[in-house]
Amino acid sequence: MYWSRTFIPTMKETPEGAEIPSHILMLRAGLISQVMAGAYTYLPMGLRSLSKAAQIVREEMNRAGAVELVMPAMSPIALWDQTGRTEAFGDVLVKLDLPRGGRKVRVVLGPTHEEIITDLVSRQISSYRQMPITLYQIQNKFRNEERPRFGVLRTSEFLMKDAYSFDTDLESLGRSYDAMYEAYCRIFDRCGVEYLPVEAESGPIGGDASHEFMIPSGNGEDTVVHCPQCGYAANTEKAEIGERRQQAPDVEMARIEKVATPGAATIEQVSQFLKCRPADLIKTLLYEADGKPLAVLARGDHEANENKIRRMVGADRLELAAPGTIERVTGAPVGFAGPVGMAEKIPIYADADIQFVRNGVTGANEADAHLTGVNPGRDFELEAYADLRNATAGDPCPRCPSVLTIREAIEVGHVFKLGTKYSEALGARFADSKEQLHTIIMGCYGIGIARILAGLIETNHDAAGIIWSVPLAPYEVLLVPMKVKDEETMKIAQSLHDELEAAGVEVLVDDRDARAGVKFNDADLVGFPLRVVIGPRGLKEGKLEVKWRWDTETEMIDLDGAAKTLAGLIAEEKTTNARFRARDDNEKD
Repeated sequence: MYWSRTFIPTMKETPEGAEIPSHILMLRAGLISQVMAGAYTYLPMGLRSLSKAAQIVREEMNRAGAVELVMPAMSPIALWDQTGRTEAFGDVLVKLDLPRGGRKVRVVLGPTHEEIITDLVSRQISSYRQMPITLYQIQNKFRNEERPRFGVLRTSEFLMKDAYSFDTDLESLGRSYDAMYEAYCRIFDRCGVEYLPVEAESGPIGGDASHEFMIPSGNGEDTVVHCPQCGYAANTEKAEIGERRQQAPDVEMARIEKVATPGAATIEQVSQFLKCRPADLIKTLLYEADGKPLAVLARGDHEANENKIRRMVGADRLELAAPGTIERVTGAPVGFAGPVGMAEKIPIYADADIQFVRNGVTGANEADAHLTGVNPGRDFELEAYADLRNATAGDPCPRCPSVLTIREAIEVGHVFKLGTKYSEALGARFADSKEQLHTIIMGCYGIGIARILAGLIETNHDAAGIIWSVPLAPYEVLLVPMKVKDEETMKIAQSLHDELEAAGVEVLVDDRDARAGVKFNDADLVGFPLRVVIGPRGLKEGKLEVKWRWDTETEMIDLDGAAKTLAGLIAEEKTTNARFRARDDNEKD
């Protein structure tokens, strides 16, 4: 391909509204063009990289034994009503009314496809002999994002690979899940992205086990708890905290005293009013677990983790108690609850760190009043201590003697063990060898294709532009003839182009009649991995100048046999990403 025959609208300046490197560089390098907030056209360079990522995903899914199909983006809302997700997704779900035959047909543009695939399987799979099977597609999805931002990282329309496994028992589901997990590792290794598999909550999609695949990045919207020593990783919703090693301070327990705190209801307000640390406060949070009230205590400087609370009490549903419930249970308005002297006896649980608080401050269950000198064990009774808060940097690791760190990251993939949430709702059952009916057990596995590109760019760029790995680059080799009006130079460029193409190398010739600086700047901006300069000085010596995008130095290779040399370099790098990774490791060192 020749530069003059394709479409690469590069930009010198940072586009208005672009905030993070991947968004800025994808626009400046002519990979994408914005149509509206959350919707982008993929231009030729961007589409080539997007297609490459999708093909790597496709190849590894096929290798893992999954079977590809394509489902419609549009489906009847009745399917979503059956699973309860019309309400669960709320306004995020794109809903449309189609006028048909004098009536309106209510449809949904799918953000994911559990309903559609389960409905298909319920009608086509009826025997244990037809399973296990994993079906997948690579298709556009739709979400009504309230605040689309960060380029292709959060959009209203996006390309996604979603796969669904169907099994007869939990052991078989485990094998299907492991196959997908291993396929994901191969996918991200081939793409050249640094990734971290982390334990995760399954969230609104349902299920009882899951992992997220994260790309550590300072601009990530997710937070990952990680132990560099043993490798333990989890998102904040799931992250466990190891055994708390601190001790209660060796101080005498004070008497409880009620203190007027007019207008002070928040942690910040109370700590300022009483001139104490947030860590000295014991905040009391009122929840309803499956409709029954309970209280959870956490230190004022910690955040309670509702998923941990829900799992501890074995509830299907946990939500903060309504103001009316809080007033009934505590006898006080919101902001003044405490474990001492509640109006109604309810179960009280506490995060493990509460046992080390001495002479703490709590709400007095009375408007504009707090208690000081409160001590657990002496002044109130608990059902249990447990790990009930979000992990923070420096907390003990739950797997080794080290401590946890906090990292920002971009979620690029997610695997779930769904269980029977959707198959029960949509009647997907099978007959076993004894003709007994059972509910099919499911797994779900998603990858955001565009997020692979954005994640790689976020973590692999410099002041000049994008630094692509060879497997994802729009073109692997860029030929830069310095004198495009010189017939001999262009003849060499064309011959080298044709030989490389014949060898299976994706090559682009910059045949523009432009200054060397313009060509080199655009080459670095778009990020072509291997730049080959065909210049008069080198040609006099029978040489070509070669430079990897991530290297500062150039090297000279012989013109004679250059195509074979270049093809060998690209083939090796495409398979191993060795030079790309070595560059990354050297920068970290």
